[in-house]
This record gives sequence, structure tokens and C-alpha cells, in this order.
Amino acid sequence: MSPPRKLHIKSYGCQMNVYDAQRMVDTLAPEGFVETASVGDADLVILNTCHIREKAAEKVYSELGRLRLAREDAARNGRDLNIVVAGCVAQAEGDEIIRRAPVVDVVVGPQSYHNLPRLLARARSEGRAIDTEFPVEDKFAALPPPSRQAIRARGVSAFVTVQEGCDKFCTFCVVPYTRGAEASRPVARILDDARRLADNGVREITLIGQNVNAYHGDGPDGRTWSLGKLLYRLAEIPGIARIRYSTNHPRDVDDELIAAHRDLPALMPFVHLPVQSGSDRILAAMNRKHTADEYRHVIARFREARADIAFSSDFIVGFPGESEEDFKATLALVEQIGYASAYSFKYSPRPGTPAADMREMVAAATMDERLARLQDLIDRQQHAFNRAAIGTTVDVLFERAARNEGQIVGRTAYLQPAHVMASEDIIGEVRPVTLDSLERYSLLGRLATASPRARASASTGA
Repeated sequence: MSPPRKLHIKSYGCQMNVYDAQRMVDTLAPEGFVETASVGDADLVILNTCHIREKAAEKVYSELGRLRLAREDAARNGRDLNIVVAGCVAQAEGDEIIRRAPVVDVVVGPQSYHNLPRLLARARSEGRAIDTEFPVEDKFAALPPPSRQAIRARGVSAFVTVQEGCDKFCTFCVVPYTRGAEASRPVARILDDARRLADNGVREITLIGQNVNAYHGDGPDGRTWSLGKLLYRLAEIPGIARIRYSTNHPRDVDDELIAAHRDLPALMPFVHLPVQSGSDRILAAMNRKHTADEYRHVIARFREARADIAFSSDFIVGFPGESEEDFKATLALVEQIGYASAYSFKYSPRPGTPAADMREMVAAATMDERLARLQDLIDRQQHAFNRAAIGTTVDVLFERAARNEGQIVGRTAYLQPAHVMASEDIIGEVRPVTLDSLERYSLLGRLATASPRARASASTGA
């Protein structure tokens, strides 16, 4: 029997890319590939790229320069090293990659990576292969299920893709062009995935999609199901203790999703709800299709349904035409909402998007100064949110051993890392932890004797 070939994947960007990387490993396992953390002993390297961040394509070409040297080293040692560029940069710039980077064997877009075995075979016979089409067939139906061993090796938390693509066409965003139109997976296949994960030790699932709360999948009853209805069904699966979903659009928050947060203890009270700006003028220029007040109203609906809910968000600073008054409206919205965390970035144009042709560019120095002010405010809010947890007892899902000997680490309902001195035997369990202190962004605590819900029931006589 021939020895297994080794596969190294470097994944950039979003949660969807992390999931896609895992599924590429699963797709190539029947071809005799096993994953390795080192480029040095790999037979196949895949760059799973993201086109959201600034200079994404140039970073890929820089990485390909390093891989060219790795291929030369492999050849000197009598090995072949194949190189694949996958993901959204591959989708957006496939022909350019082929032209500029002769070292690349295969270019494959995010909708076609289930074809990797065929593409690698074509590259061996023809020299190179490219597939950046939007196929008619269901990519997910073509993917082999992950093995029991693979699921267990990935830990107690797992991603499940329920939706891909976006129909919103925000003027700064490339997703509709690289991931395509919104498409939702059938309910039955999602439930099958979730049951398989639960049967193999997964305790927490995160439903992912470019616009996950726009989910509209075919249900087993012949009707179209919303994300909210799907969440109710997923909460019934034995073994799944926690459910999350990301990322969302404010316009797609409906009553059923709000009700799920009210009714489902397994649904974590932490929602990532990007707003991008607090200025109605800039929101209109971004084609976000909502106002700042409409966003505030959505937040208020969530909070009415569940008082302990918290939020994270995304912000773009320096969008073309943004004035100081517009930026101050963003600061005012952040002050009013109060976030547990948030991601903030300077605007950078993406070729092919409408915003890339806008003329009123904000000066780089102004963007730097505004970003620093926004991030200072967000950091203060996050620190205050974390400090407020000290002295409380919260449920923690333990995920792995920590770096410090004798410690294990898990996450609270709000994704805060929590470290305790405890046996690794309880990894995969949800245990109550009394939080004693905060060290940077991590909470330190000790195992408690009763969960916060149990104590709350006892105090109310329930």
C-alpha cells in the first residue's frame, strides 16, 4: 500500500473559508491525502483565499512566490509539489492567476471545489486546470461526508453551511460576484449534517452563510423554511448543547428568528449584526437598504425577546464621501448600542464594485485617525463587557487543553475565552464557572457547583 500523500491548506478570511477548507480535506481524503501543518513535507498546497480585505490578491501572489521556492526545494528532494489557488480570489482573478503565476497547477472557485480530484487529474495530464464557473449542481450534495475521525479531530464545535451567496449588492462588496446569488440548502441535508456531528461528539454548531438569516431552504413539509424555523428543529437534536449563526443582515431579521431567541435555551444570546455605518447618507451610498434607526429598532426587538442578549458588528471607516459628521453618527450609534465586540476596517476599493468608481475618496490620514477613534471606543466597550462578567457564574463549553499546564479553556455564551484549572475529562461538557478575573481578553475562573440557570430556578421557586 502506497504511503498517504500530504495536504497543506492555508485559509484566509471568513468562517465560510474555514468550513470550505475542512470540506476540501474531506474531498481529498478518498484520494489518499492526509492533512499536514507544514508546507515543507506537503505534496499538495491549497491557498484558500478571501477577497474581502485590502490587497487580498497581492498577498496571494506574494505567498505564491514563497511556494515557488518550496516547490524547488521539493524537486531537489525528489518530490512533486502541486499548488492550488481556491476561494474568492481564485473566482475573481482566475485567468490573471494563470497568467501571472506559472507555479499554480489548479485554480478553483468556491462553488467548484468538490471537483478538486478531477481538476488535479486534469492538471497532471494537461499541465494546468481552472474551474471558476457557477455550477448548476449542488456542490454540497456532491461533497463526501466527513469521516468520524475527521469530525472528532476538529473538536467539540463545528460549522455547518446552510446558505451561500448574497443578493444585497452593497456597493463595497465583492461577495455577489465571487459567491453568486443567494442559495439555501435543503433542511433535510442540514439536519443530516448536524446529526452526524452530534453523533461524533460535536456539542456546538454554528450555522454559516454570507447572509445566513436570509436562509429560505426547502423543508420536509414541502414548504420554504426560514432560519428561525430551522433553529427550532436543530434544537431538538440530542447532543447539541449550543447553536449559533453568522453572519446576518438587518433587513432579514424576522419575527420567527426573534422568537427563536426567546424560546430556545440552546440558541446563544450573541448575534453578529453588521451595520457598517451610523450615517443614513453613507448607508444609502453603500446600498445597505436600511437606516440607522431601522437598525436600532432591530436591536431593540432582540433585546425585548431576550434581556441578556449581546451584539457584535462590522464597521467601515472612510467610505467614499464620509464626512466628519457622518463618522460622528457612527460613533453615536456605537455609544447607544453598546457592543460586546466589533470588527472595524478602513475602506479599500474592490475592483468591479460600484464604490470603486466613486470619486470622493477620504484621505488616508483621516481614515487612520477615524479608525483609531472608533477602535478605542469599541475596545472600551468590550473591556467593560468582559469586566462585568467578573464575579458572576456562567455556563462554559470546554473545548481544549490550555497552554498553561493543568488548565482547560472553553467559551461562554458570548464567545469569551474562559480558563479554569480542571481535568481534560470534562472537555466537551458545559459546566458552570465562577469568573474571578480578567487577563487581557480571557476570563479566569473556577468550576462552580450549580449552573446559573439552576440557581435562578431555585431562587424563584421554579
